[in-house]
Amino acid sequence: MLELKPEKRKKQKMSNIRVIAISFLAVILTGTLLLCLPFSSASGTWSNPIDCLFTATTATCVTGLVVYDTPVYWSTFGQVVLLLLIQVGGIGFMTLITAVSFFVTRQINLHERRMIQESSGSLHLGGATGTFAQILIGTFVIEAIGAGLLSIRFYPMYGGKGIWYAVFHSVSAFCNAGVDIIGLDAAGVGNSLVNFRDDPLINFTVMFLIIMGGLGFLVWNDLLNSGFRWKKMKLHTKMVLAITGSLILIGAIFFFISEYNAAFAGLPFGSRVMASFFQSVTTRTAGFFTVPQSSLSDAGILMALVLMLIGGSPGSTAGGVKTTTFAVLFLSIVRLSKNREDVVVFKRRIHDRMVRQAGAVIAVYVGLTLAASMLICMLEVGNPAVGMRDVLFETVSAVATVGLSTGITPTLTYASKLILILLMYTGRLGGMSLFLALADARETSLLERPTEKILIG
Repeated sequence: MLELKPEKRKKQKMSNIRVIAISFLAVILTGTLLLCLPFSSASGTWSNPIDCLFTATTATCVTGLVVYDTPVYWSTFGQVVLLLLIQVGGIGFMTLITAVSFFVTRQINLHERRMIQESSGSLHLGGATGTFAQILIGTFVIEAIGAGLLSIRFYPMYGGKGIWYAVFHSVSAFCNAGVDIIGLDAAGVGNSLVNFRDDPLINFTVMFLIIMGGLGFLVWNDLLNSGFRWKKMKLHTKMVLAITGSLILIGAIFFFISEYNAAFAGLPFGSRVMASFFQSVTTRTAGFFTVPQSSLSDAGILMALVLMLIGGSPGSTAGGVKTTTFAVLFLSIVRLSKNREDVVVFKRRIHDRMVRQAGAVIAVYVGLTLAASMLICMLEVGNPAVGMRDVLFETVSAVATVGLSTGITPTLTYASKLILILLMYTGRLGGMSLFLALADARETSLLERPTEKILIG
C-alpha cells in the first residue's frame, strides 16, 4: 500500500484545513446574500449586509448570538435559510458534499475520506466511511426523535406551525446553535425558552439534544462498536463521558447554590433544580436559556464563562476548547503538583505532546478572548448599555460558539460585530485546525541546543 511521506501528508492535511475553512466561508457568504433579500425579512425590505453577515455566521458556526429577534424579524423563508445554515454548520459542509458525491457515484475516494476524517474528528482514516454514514443517520434520527417529542407540546399550542417549530428547535438544539423562533416576552423581545422553564418535556428534550450533539460523532461510533460496555470503550470515549457527566453535575450544583436567590429567585423548588441543570447543559455551547443571562449573579457569570470556554467534545457540533483538552491540561497540573510527570487516565498514559497541545489550544482561546474583549471595550466606550462583564461574556460566547448573551448584541457597533464574527468563525474552525496544525508540527532542526534552567512560578 502506498504511504505518503510525512512532509506530503502534512501538506495534504493543511490543504484540507484550508478547503474546510473556505467551504464554511462560502456557506456564510451564500447565507448572507440570501438573508439580505427582501423576502427573507418579515417586513419585505432589504436587510443590512453587516447584520445579515453576522446572522449567517452565527447560524453556520452554530453559535446563536443574534442582532435581530429571529421569530419577529425573519420571514418563513428567512427562517428556512437559518435552519439550513445551522444543519450544514452542525454536520459539516464537507460531510454533506461527500454525501452528495457518494449518492451520485456510490463510492468515496481517498481525498474525500481524509476530508471526512478531519471535518468529523475521526481518529483513523480507515473508519472515515463508517463515521460518515453514522453522522448522517445518527443526526437525522436523533433530530427526528427530538422533533417528535417537542411536537407533543408545540402542536396543541400552535397547530400546524407547531410541527415547524418542533423541527427547527430540534435541529438548533442538536447542532448546539441555540437559535429559536418561538420565544418572545410581553414586549415582543426574544427570550429563548423562558416561557417554558417549568415544562419538563421541553427542558429535558432540549437538554437531551444538546448533550447528544456535544458528545461527538467519534463517541457515537465507539458506543455502538463497544455495545455500551465500559471495558470495551476507547480511552477517548471514557474521558468524554466522564468529563461531560462531571461538568453537568458540578455546574448544576453550583448554579443551584449561586442563583437560588438571584436568577432563580421566586421559582418553585423543582423549577430551580431543572433550571440549574438546563443552565449547566446550555452553557456548554448551546445558546438556549430558561432564565435571562443578565439576571445571573457575578458567581454565576464566572461559572458560565468557565463552562462556555470548555465547551463540548472533539468532532461534535459544539465549540470551545473541548472537554478532553481541558481534562488533559487539568490532570497534567494535578500530576505536576504531586511531582509526577506522566499524565495517566484510566490506566493509560497521555503522550507528552498531547499535554503541550492542550496547553497551547487553551492559551490561544484565552488570548483571543482577552484581545477581543479589550478591543470591544475600547470601541464601545460611549455605549452606556455595555460593561466589561457583558463584553467578556459576549466574547467567550462567540469564540466558544455558545450563543448566550446578556442582551448587548444588537446595541454593538458594526466594528464590534465584525470582531464577534471573526471570533465565531475562528471558534468553529480554530480548535480543529489548531489541533491538526500542532499535531503535524515536527522539529526539523538537526542541531540540539544546550539546556539551561530558569525559575518558574
